[in-house]
Amino acid sequence: MDRDAPADFTPRFPGSGRLAGKVCLISGSSSGIGRAVAMLFAREGAKVVVTYHKAKEEGDEVLAAVKAEGAEGLALHLDATDRASCRAAVAQTVEAFGGLDVLVCNAGIQRVETDIAQIDPDWVEKIFATNVYGYIWLAQAALEHMREGASIVCTTSVNAYRGHPVLLDYSATKGAELGFLRALAANLADKGIRVNGVAPGPIWTPLIGETMPENVANFGTDVPMKRPGQPNEVAPAYLFLASADGSYVTGQVLHPNGGIPING
Repeated sequence: MDRDAPADFTPRFPGSGRLAGKVCLISGSSSGIGRAVAMLFAREGAKVVVTYHKAKEEGDEVLAAVKAEGAEGLALHLDATDRASCRAAVAQTVEAFGGLDVLVCNAGIQRVETDIAQIDPDWVEKIFATNVYGYIWLAQAALEHMREGASIVCTTSVNAYRGHPVLLDYSATKGAELGFLRALAANLADKGIRVNGVAPGPIWTPLIGETMPENVANFGTDVPMKRPGQPNEVAPAYLFLASADGSYVTGQVLHPNGGIPING
């Protein structure tokens, strides 16, 4: 794999209308896996709401890619740590498209720390507020508008299952997300709303170069497939769970991770 090549977000196959007419809100979709999910959902006929945090130009770029697929779309600012911001994003989605069928909770942050003693309280609050509270706030707001047949898909991580020696707090948040999605799935089963997760392994996204630059050369080489995955190799897992293809699946997690054995 060329470590100087950009991440690949482009869907690999023609669409088949699996999300035709569905309104889909994807948090953290201006980059990385979320961007690939937005583009794939657009190809499959969804109305896609892209969210960005800091860089409006990135959100606008993904929105342009969504529209290039022939889909309707909207780019919104979202601060996952802020319950009011999460509620506003959902409200604007419903105002623009008349409802909400699929919520993808994906916004997250991480940073490397080798010494647990150096993890400060402000950072712990920030990472949990982004990675965990944000999922809860978005789900709260979305469920006011979701009906039977709707779907929530949460990004967790292989690190929720095996941990990571220099991503201690991040691994903890991913474990919390895992517990949340399983509990919410049980809570909503009687309402016909499915909740599932995707736990990616090492995926080649801009976040890797930004947060783990010293590991870029060897990133992903420790898995059985000996390489990191591309965002467009992960996005189909979200499509399966969001669409009617996954109609008998709830409370489960898919593992696009290059061959890492996972139990539980």
